[in-house]
Amino acid sequence: MGEPYDAVLFDNDGVLTTPTDREVLLEAMHDAFADVGVLDPSRAQVRTLLGPSVDSLREVADDHDVDPHELWQARERAAIETQLQELEAGRKRRYDDVDAVADLEDDVGTAIVSNNQHETIGNILERFDLEWVDRWYGREPTVKGIDRKKPTPYYLELALEELGAEDALFVGDSWVDVEAADAAGIDAAFLRRDHVQGVGLPREPAYEIESLAEIPRLL
Repeated sequence: MGEPYDAVLFDNDGVLTTPTDREVLLEAMHDAFADVGVLDPSRAQVRTLLGPSVDSLREVADDHDVDPHELWQARERAAIETQLQELEAGRKRRYDDVDAVADLEDDVGTAIVSNNQHETIGNILERFDLEWVDRWYGREPTVKGIDRKKPTPYYLELALEELGAEDALFVGDSWVDVEAADAAGIDAAFLRRDHVQGVGLPREPAYEIESLAEIPRLL
């Protein structure tokens, strides 16, 4: 474990804000299919569109004779719009313990690195006035962006480079966060909130914490 850390990177959903309701997102996937003229996707195809690989996206698009890039763009638009509605309605909320990491040391860089869309993270920053975040990275709304999602460390490495960080800590609530941190050569702090109680991990993180209030002592 490398201490002291010169940067702390945060996943967003389940770490800084509550996860978006899955049923709401599945309904958004129906809207995306409808936008490209597909009115009868199977339940399996709707679930696939929620988190596809490039290959599975292409398979679904081929089944309906639509362009995979157009389908993915429709999917991203629907997800962005739906999550903005959830933010505005107060159903997607900021966790109370975020205040504990809003005043970290001045020499500690901060960033959000999320698998959510870059525009959605921008909406979250604006909604909750997270002005203490130095950099933020969400997934680009392109087919190429699918391959850059965590556990691929692409956006983590970009954050580290732009922050000029040599020894960072990544705080996440998913196995993909732990794997991405390991791939990027940095420590992971697994945040075990209520929605991941009992969830196993493929590898041991450097830390397991129950609240963001524990982050300052790790620095």
